Order: sequence, then structure tokens, then C-alpha cells
Amino acid sequence: MTPRTEHRPDMSVEEFEELDRRAPELVRLEFIGGRVAVKPMPDGNHSEIVAWLQRLCMQHRPDLWLHAERGLKTEAYREGRARADGVLVPPGAFKGHGEWSAPDDALMAVEVTSWDADAARRDRVDKHAAAGIPVYLLIDRENCSVVVFNQPENGSYQHEERLPFGATVHLPAPVDITLDTEPLKELAD
Repeated sequence: MTPRTEHRPDMSVEEFEELDRRAPELVRLEFIGGRVAVKPMPDGNHSEIVAWLQRLCMQHRPDLWLHAERGLKTEAYREGRARADGVLVPPGAFKGHGEWSAPDDALMAVEVTSWDADAARRDRVDKHAAAGIPVYLLIDRENCSVVVFNQPENGSYQHEERLPFGATVHLPAPVDITLDTEPLKELAD
């Protein structure tokens, strides 16, 4: 048996998409770096954090919408599939798309860490930088911090700012939203 490497993925993108279509609704799948990853279903606090961020985005940027649980085509030549907890885009950006969309109109991707053993590795990779998404917001419940990544270049974010829950966090252009993260203290668990 030939071992899997970055050049020999577990399966093709088409095979992954078929597997994802047939997967039970209890799991969410991603295809990153040629490997299938299982993302756990969000717990209540995870969902509340995404809803909190949706409300703030609507208040500060009514010209945009934060879609929850959106599938994105990522990585070089769009050979990966990532399911972001949130994707900020102009209205209608995903109109007519299937489950997996090109990230061309995405201004920001959002991930909220879960309590599974694989969350740290899965949410802290540059899957969104590889897709060229300008801003990546990581809400890290394990470390009670908010991390803002921006300036994607060559598959990595060139700038990173980590602030504790409770701090005021500015999401840079093209997002241009300032968040008071005090409410996250109650949702860290």
C-alpha cells in the first residue's frame, strides 16, 4: 500500500464531496491537505458565539452578511474543502452555488474552537490564508482569546494579533469592525 502524502491525498476532491453528501447529519467533514477531517457538531455556546458575531456584523456592516457553516473551496487550485463556522460576504455572494463555494467574495472567515482533541490543529492552520481570504478571526475558547489574522500571502497570514476575551478587537480592512469581546467571557465554556 502506498502511504498518503501531500501529493497522494486520501482521495480525490470528487470522492470527498460524494462522501460528504452521504455522511450522516451528525458529522461535518473537511478535506484539508489531502486528508479527511471530521468536525464535531457545535455545542450551544459555540452556536451562541456565532450568533453574537452575526448580530454585531449586521449592526456595524449591514451591507454584508455572516453566513454560518459555509463550505469553501480552499488551498492551491481549490483542491481543499473547509467548512468555516462563519464567512462574511456581500449579499448574494453564494447565490446559485452548491454546498462548496469559491472564496472569491469572502472578506472574513471565522472559526470558533470546539472541545474535541483535533480542534487546535484544525482551527489553527492557514486553510483560509491559502484561499486568499483577507481576514481570519479565530475565537479560541481554550485560551480565552481572540486571534485576528490578516495579510494572506503565499498560503500564510503575515500578521497575527491575539487579545484576551474582554478586550476591544479591531477587524482590519476590508472588514473594518471593532468588537467588544466582553460577552465571550460567559461563552468560553
